Amino acid sequence: MTMEATARARFVRMTPRKARQVADLIRGKTVNQALSILLNVPRISSREIEKTLDSAVANAVQKSEGVKLDIDELTVSHVVIDNGPTLKRFRHRARGRATRVRHRSSHITVTVSTAPAGGAVREG
Repeated sequence: MTMEATARARFVRMTPRKARQVADLIRGKTVNQALSILLNVPRISSREIEKTLDSAVANAVQKSEGVKLDIDELTVSHVVIDNGPTLKRFRHRARGRATRVRHRSSHITVTVSTAPAGGAVREG
């Protein structure tokens, strides 16, 4: 029996490209491995992904109410970093010109499951 739980962090003020670099490190790992990786990566995005992963684990515990769930068996099955809205601002430049400054944001989705990250393993 496979159980999945998802958590989302929306409108996070960080660029999706930088957050995806951290997300690629934890995809497919167990929750304990992913948390230890996120604690040691010197990126600001690792803190936001860590909070979202903690929320997904808490959702899995809440969802499995009545059934004994071993957190050590949970794996990070999906991590998706989507583009959020972009705040567009202008910066004054020399000779009366202006350049556009884009403050990008992200939507972070983390899914944990009890099955291995690659799905069911078939033998034979």
